[in-house]
Amino acid sequence: MQVNRILVVGAGAMGSQIGMVCALAGYQVTIQDVAADMLTAARSQLTDRMNSSVAKGRRSRQDAGAALARLTFTSSLEAGAADADFVIEAATEKLEVKRSIFAALGRAAPTHAILATNSSTLGSSKVAEETGRPEQVCNMHFFNPALVMKCVEVVRHAKTSPDTVDTTMNLARSLGKSPVLINREIPGFVANRLMGAIRDEALRLYADGIASVSDIDTAARTALGHPMGPFELMDLVGLDVSYLIRQATFEETQDPADLPHPALAELYEQGNYGRKTGQGWYRYDQPA
Repeated sequence: MQVNRILVVGAGAMGSQIGMVCALAGYQVTIQDVAADMLTAARSQLTDRMNSSVAKGRRSRQDAGAALARLTFTSSLEAGAADADFVIEAATEKLEVKRSIFAALGRAAPTHAILATNSSTLGSSKVAEETGRPEQVCNMHFFNPALVMKCVEVVRHAKTSPDTVDTTMNLARSLGKSPVLINREIPGFVANRLMGAIRDEALRLYADGIASVSDIDTAARTALGHPMGPFELMDLVGLDVSYLIRQATFEETQDPADLPHPALAELYEQGNYGRKTGQGWYRYDQPA
């Protein structure tokens, strides 16, 4: 299927960057969010990112300006979906919210449109039937920061059609990404399960007093070659995101071992989400 117009649902850090990635690849992109202030912030932040990229010589002023011109913003899901060939949902990691969004997309998007969720935990089978077109639904999971990270996980559910998989994989490649096809839903998919094992061990080492947060991060960087340590990564992604992912995994498995670690839960309950709030495992000068 030919993809020309893309709708991204959700103007947060992930949604706005996914939209920018698509616009930089030449697609006409609409970013939708119910909150007008989120749309305003997304437009401003993406403009700043492009200006910074130009200043650093990473792309030309002409290319950055053309990409920004391909972006539109709306608070209306129906308007954004009306002419979309492909939809990427990047809303909050709450099933009831996603089901409502996908039900609305099923009504508003053209019959040929593929409807994908960026969820890193919830398999698309949980929202597919809401659309009335389950064969055109899958996961298309980007990694943070989406403008930089190359991996995209494409996850099929039992009813996802081969055409939907092929179109989604080809779209990811056209964005300059390296898609990974996951043939069966599993909480956390592949990359997050690998990272989750490292994160959980890091939390145990910290909670047991074996080493400090900063020393564990240093070991991950200098011994394992990771670009950042597990605690630094949690702060970057957002401790709220990490917490909600663990909570969603527990709701899926009902295994107490999948509950958020108490140390993570404590920071979440305090509202310390990492860089976005100015404090998480580390303290930052100001919120991101």
